[in-house]
Amino acid sequence: MSRHTQVRRITAPEITARKGGDPIVCLTAYTAPVAEILDPHCDLLLVGDSVGMVVHGLPNTVGVTLEMMIMHGQAVMRGSERAMVVVDMPFGSYEGDPKDAFANATRLLKETGAQAVKVEAGPQIAATIAYLVDRGIPVMGHVGLRPQAVNVDGKFRAKGRTQDEREKVMAEAKAADAAGAFAIVVEGVDETLAPEITAAVGVPTIGIGASAQCDGQILVTDDMLGLFDWTPKFVRRYGDIKGAIDKAVSEYAADVRGRRFPAAAETYALRVNSAPQARVARGDKRG
Repeated sequence: MSRHTQVRRITAPEITARKGGDPIVCLTAYTAPVAEILDPHCDLLLVGDSVGMVVHGLPNTVGVTLEMMIMHGQAVMRGSERAMVVVDMPFGSYEGDPKDAFANATRLLKETGAQAVKVEAGPQIAATIAYLVDRGIPVMGHVGLRPQAVNVDGKFRAKGRTQDEREKVMAEAKAADAAGAFAIVVEGVDETLAPEITAAVGVPTIGIGASAQCDGQILVTDDMLGLFDWTPKFVRRYGDIKGAIDKAVSEYAADVRGRRFPAAAETYALRVNSAPQARVARGDKRG
């Protein structure tokens, strides 16, 4: 498909309408080239705050800034044309006054052109979701394992393994649904809890370390492609990008050290001016 062809993006209502239908395919994207590759295959691209760990080498997502999310959101929008693009609101940008959350969400959408934002739906966030939705900003919720709460939990830990946790996660999902979220990410929960959440809410659930019974699935693309040695238990590797890069760089280094690169095919030759030669051939001598 030509990059100049006008294509209408998938919308939030269209994602919501997929509840109980064909599974929704989602992946993370942080750069224009990767977004262009993913776009034909995905219904939704998430510019996740996981970019802090995957691209910037941070130990968790807490250090991600609004400016970082805007920069990567702009890149993904440039590289994609069909999939819905959702941008994570980073830690500290939405947990306080809903008016501040609205200002930050508005900035994200205006400066990136993305269609929606995602928030981790803790106990006090339902009111903020409703505030944003009432003012024209589509919101995706996120329940279960909430990476932005890592300092409270002490580590990334699966949720819903006790009755109290199950009830808490369920309550947060129902609250996000009632507040107007168009979809809800369910991350790192007991496998039996995810189908219960899916049945209890009226919008699609997007699983990550949850259950195949969710309405859709999402993974961090770099994890799925095998860029890192360690990945969470819930990741299935569909490629070996790290191995491919290592092999390619090893061959390049060997060619440089052996003076096999660059060869004639990768260098520029001096252009010969053919005009004087042509004149000589015609006997066109001047002087």
